[in-house]
Amino acid sequence: MKISGFSFIKNAIIFDYPIVEAIKSILPICDEFIVAVGQSEDKTLELIKSINPDKIKIVKTQWDDSLREGGQVLAKETDKAFANISEDSDWAFYIQGDEVVHEKYLDTIKASMLKYKDDSSVDGLLFNYLHFYGSYDYIGASSNWYKHEIRLVKNDKSIYSYRDAQGFRKGDNQKLNVKLIDAYIYHYGWVKTPKAMQNKQETFNKLWHDDSWVDDNVVKASEFDYDLHVKELKKFEGTHPNIMKARIQAQNWKFDYDLSINKKSLKDKFKNVLSLYFGIEVGYKNYHKI
Repeated sequence: MKISGFSFIKNAIIFDYPIVEAIKSILPICDEFIVAVGQSEDKTLELIKSINPDKIKIVKTQWDDSLREGGQVLAKETDKAFANISEDSDWAFYIQGDEVVHEKYLDTIKASMLKYKDDSSVDGLLFNYLHFYGSYDYIGASSNWYKHEIRLVKNDKSIYSYRDAQGFRKGDNQKLNVKLIDAYIYHYGWVKTPKAMQNKQETFNKLWHDDSWVDDNVVKASEFDYDLHVKELKKFEGTHPNIMKARIQAQNWKFDYDLSINKKSLKDKFKNVLSLYFGIEVGYKNYHKI
């Protein structure tokens, strides 16, 4: 069984992306790793080159700045990396620049790939998610955070990145048939220095909206106010991936949240009842779970 990892990145240093940790977290089970590196204003290219020259294959790209609706440029960059995966690979393991896999899940992930490698009814594997917010001590608890997403797909070139690169589809806009596996993606996209997060908000919203929308909807500030955007959090009680330890120890800002002020909405309460007692998940799903 041959496994290829793939991702895309641009301005990783400016926006404080843990892309090195992301790639290294799944590199042990990958035979190669394709990275679409967009033309950057920092030393992102050199950063990617330094990871593992024996496994890393870099595709230099130019982002299309005219694609300013729905984050579609992110899907285009994902597809560029996917297109360069070796023809003889069985699986393609996708990870974004702010996602990391805990080493404790690697054996489970590899076993799942072996199990479904020759099962033509399975297009991909679905992962659980933990979304960290504000610091490495808190995770999002409201229904606004997606619980699952596809991160492993068969090396089928009819598969493509969908919308803003959150998931995948195939052929004529068909949802993938996937199996949920007992593994988590740790999403650190909302854990950055307040200054880096503010910079990201002002810049990355331009991939979804025009300038007037950004001017009207993104608060202008020197630092991002995490407290202003909190909905519902809970304390993280587990352990972080080993590859993240140095980054976590280097955190130089403080974020504390009083869990007693959490207010679960009626919608979230209803969803929790359906999930807990009836096994029903309500909400948008970009896949068919089989």
